[in-house]
Amino acid sequence: MFTLGKMPQQISPDLVALLERVEVATTGHVLHSGFVDRAICAVLPGKRVAGTAVTLRIPHADSTLLHYITKLVRPGDIVVIDRCGDDRHACWGGVITNAMKLAGVKAGVIDGPATDIGEIVRVDMPVWCRGPSPITTKLLAAEGQFNVPVTVGGQVIHPGDAVLCDESGVVVMHPEDAKAVAERAIGMQEAEVVLLNRLRAGEKLPDISGATTMVEADAKWI
Repeated sequence: MFTLGKMPQQISPDLVALLERVEVATTGHVLHSGFVDRAICAVLPGKRVAGTAVTLRIPHADSTLLHYITKLVRPGDIVVIDRCGDDRHACWGGVITNAMKLAGVKAGVIDGPATDIGEIVRVDMPVWCRGPSPITTKLLAAEGQFNVPVTVGGQVIHPGDAVLCDESGVVVMHPEDAKAVAERAIGMQEAEVVLLNRLRAGEKLPDISGATTMVEADAKWI
């Protein structure tokens, strides 16, 4: 049986643009949760994308519902796929890559493997997955759920969540929280530029960060 949820409200273009200025690694200084398992990695290096989560749960070797939703997804969506623990069958390959790209999908985030990596590179479709597999899913018409809460890389993701992906990983936020997180992270990135300029000018990192004071206040030289 297939369950189809309504398409979520998309996050605003202004918020997408703000998020795409943020390095996922910087959010690691701001947030303690929301991060997808680091084993789900970027296929294409150097890409950073943000968008609206549309969620999919497909079991074992059946990708029927994934094929179906390629006519429902919208420009700006990020397709997040819960593979129900299947790390053997690749649900995302060359045809899905092209269909999603033509639909304007920003990225795919898959808790499992992908295949046709060369085609993903050729089409320039950002994908995050658990690596390659030559064993593919089939159209079995078994079951699946679309736009329901899913678990991907140990992270619960709801339809409509804000998703930010880059080569450091994937982070998911409630849309109402994303703006504040992005603004704080951007401030930290700007402060880092100042810090690097001070290092180039000859200052030492521990003197700037305060580590010198911390260590020397409780150090015994031998």
